[in-house]
Amino acid sequence: MQRFFGAILALIVLVSCKEKKELVQQLEPKEPVQKPIVKHFGFNLDNFNTEYDTIKRGETFGELMLKNKVEYPKIYSISENYKDTFDVRKVMVGKPYLLLKSKDTAEAAEVFIYQNDKINYTVVDFRDSSAYAYKGRRTVRAVEREVAGVIENNLSETLDKLGVDYNVTIDLSEIYAWTIDFFRLEKGDKFKVIYDEHFINDSVYAGRGPLKAALFEHKGTPIYAFPYVTDSLKNILDYYDQDANNLRSTFLRAPIKFGYRLSSRYNLKRRIAYYGYKVRPHKGTDYAAPVGTPIIATADGTVSESTRRGGNGRYVKIRHNGTYSTQYLHMKKQKVKRGEFVRQGDVIGWVGMTGNTGGPHVCYRFWKNGRQVDPLREKLPSAEPIADSLKANYMEHIDPLRIQLDCIEYVIPEPELEGDQLTLNP
Repeated sequence: MQRFFGAILALIVLVSCKEKKELVQQLEPKEPVQKPIVKHFGFNLDNFNTEYDTIKRGETFGELMLKNKVEYPKIYSISENYKDTFDVRKVMVGKPYLLLKSKDTAEAAEVFIYQNDKINYTVVDFRDSSAYAYKGRRTVRAVEREVAGVIENNLSETLDKLGVDYNVTIDLSEIYAWTIDFFRLEKGDKFKVIYDEHFINDSVYAGRGPLKAALFEHKGTPIYAFPYVTDSLKNILDYYDQDANNLRSTFLRAPIKFGYRLSSRYNLKRRIAYYGYKVRPHKGTDYAAPVGTPIIATADGTVSESTRRGGNGRYVKIRHNGTYSTQYLHMKKQKVKRGEFVRQGDVIGWVGMTGNTGGPHVCYRFWKNGRQVDPLREKLPSAEPIADSLKANYMEHIDPLRIQLDCIEYVIPEPELEGDQLTLNP
């Protein structure tokens, strides 16, 4: 019994000691909590008066600094000695900047921070006897994102509803440009994609990284896409499918990336009312687009002609190899000259209405062995697949990415009620 009461007493004492200790802790004077120093662009803004603004039209760096009480010799030093770091002649209208000023009555500018873009910035420091400039880069955190969707109308609209950067739409359309016609997608086609989103301070969106992996299911056929560098010396990166085949073809499907309409196809039996319905063969493929739309080379090659002639108007012709050549007619203006080497996707001119044309378009002509043929009916050669010596490494590389893609669930549009009728989101 005594042992029982002793245990109870010890427990009471223990509880009392705990309460006493907590009371003492509450009564003890606490040390003041120091406010953490937050730095922006490497500076503690509490040490300065700050001014945020943007470069105005007609405003020069020199005038802006003189207005903010910076000595002329320092301005001259920056403009002459730091051209490679900060070319004062190239400050752009609308670009944001931050001025850090002294906290005295003079409020003279001590530091000028020019924001080149969301990530990169340039610092001009006037605090020393001789001013100097240097480049900086804000800390960016990459967050991997998985996206999956089912096509209702088109790819762009579907990705937009999922809150995806429009550049991902462009990336997908370029990767699959040789295997999928994005103007003829079918309702129910599916896609999955893995990529990184970049954030500044965990909140400010700063763009996206290249696609890490993708899957597009078109007409029930799944086509995977994985980036892989086959030549480390030249850093050549291409996208390959699940069987190590290159998704890139030697030729693009069209000489315009977006916003075109196939207005007239290759037709050797075409008849035109204006010419009395006589047969007037059309040996080109017309892509209608607004004046000024960029025209791109559909494959690597050397410019053999860049001139203006008769009904062709302004045009460019490219020799790709001993078998193939392409020609691009009715340009508003050419961007390349004869003898220049161009890469697939390079802009070579802009859509216009020169020569015989009833509206703005590019007439795309395709030669094979010196004879004009229909590019939409040609079985165009594919780019080289991965070499056998690299295939095992490639398969090992894509295995976890393929598993990750397969595990992503598709987002099916939820039905919504409009009045008394059940409809699906378009």
